[in-house]
Amino acid sequence: MIHVVGAGLAGLAAAHALATEGRIVTLHEATPSAGGRARALADGTDNGTHALIGCNTAALGFLDSIGARQFWLEPEPDGLPVLDLADGSARTVALSPFGWWRSDRRPAGVSLGGVMAMAAMALPSEDRTIAKAMAGYPEFLRGFVDPLTIAALNTPSVEASTQRLGQILRRLGAPGATRLLVARRGLGPDLVEPALAAIGLAGGAYRPGHRLRGITQYAGRATALVFHDHETPLAAGDSVILALPPWETQRLLPDIPAPDAFAPIVNLHFAHASPGPVRFLGLLGALCQWVLVRPGGVAVTVSAGDAEADQEVEALAPRAWAEILQAVRKFGVAGDWPEAPPPCRVVKERRATPRHRPGPIPTPPRMPLANLALAGDWTWPDLPATIEAAIRSGQAAARALPG
Repeated sequence: MIHVVGAGLAGLAAAHALATEGRIVTLHEATPSAGGRARALADGTDNGTHALIGCNTAALGFLDSIGARQFWLEPEPDGLPVLDLADGSARTVALSPFGWWRSDRRPAGVSLGGVMAMAAMALPSEDRTIAKAMAGYPEFLRGFVDPLTIAALNTPSVEASTQRLGQILRRLGAPGATRLLVARRGLGPDLVEPALAAIGLAGGAYRPGHRLRGITQYAGRATALVFHDHETPLAAGDSVILALPPWETQRLLPDIPAPDAFAPIVNLHFAHASPGPVRFLGLLGALCQWVLVRPGGVAVTVSAGDAEADQEVEALAPRAWAEILQAVRKFGVAGDWPEAPPPCRVVKERRATPRHRPGPIPTPPRMPLANLALAGDWTWPDLPATIEAAIRSGQAAARALPG
């Protein structure tokens, strides 16, 4: 028996990998629903503007393996529409520098020197803040590098690590690597539910509402899992994967090295129907960084939202809706867009990801106990905390367990 604790994306990937190998798997989740920090809301919509890009090969392979790849689409195949609220200028930006040979697909402030400075971050070099590395190219930093940094690292350029961004940049050179993909309906119906269904079809069991209170250990092994209402002894051949956030892992295993500084993400969800198609828009100089328009509603993400995490919906919603109106009108998004903001729900994740600052990356061992492996995006040092890192870590944890 293998117990996977935590039904976020790392736990889902681990449980699926094991179940499809014929292993006996039980997936435990403390909350009523799966999805973790990239969870879907109760109505199935994303908590935010979660996207994948073409170089996320592990995540896209996972979608293939659970039969969900057809639910993901490319909303902006010609480039990302970007509106700069500072001057009202609008442009369509190719996400790959190889597309910038076209003058109408270049980001603001692009120059040969700026591109070289950005490319240098993909090479082994001193780890410093991105703002310092790009100090000579402030327009390019504002128009492209900072939005990329905030989206990929959830950390502003003034404190974000060049080496951590370099982990992303090194993956963007292959053909199709920068294709932007989103779930057509949301992470619930287009990722989490297919993953749970695939695990079930492979014979895995799912137990929501199972909070792990403690782990009993003896002689370097986990010997029992203590849940909120019962204790599960572990037989000699049993194993465990902990696929939990760093603070939960340290609660159970206090000596594990883990990040200790985190950055918030604030997401706003407007109950506004549109006829489609799905659109994905970027904004500069705005509260709204990314706007995802689906037929069932409009989602806005504010990454690295330290100030916004302390604001109430009454302050955030009118400001965000005014910016959305400017963007959808500028780019001709279909539908009726009223002046007054529709009902809005704000979801604040105060510890959404680690702060990806310069310096050593706290990296826990994959197998801290002989029969226990760790998973979670924060355990994968080769990428920042992303969906791709979560999937890779879960699959690595599954491989690490004794056969």
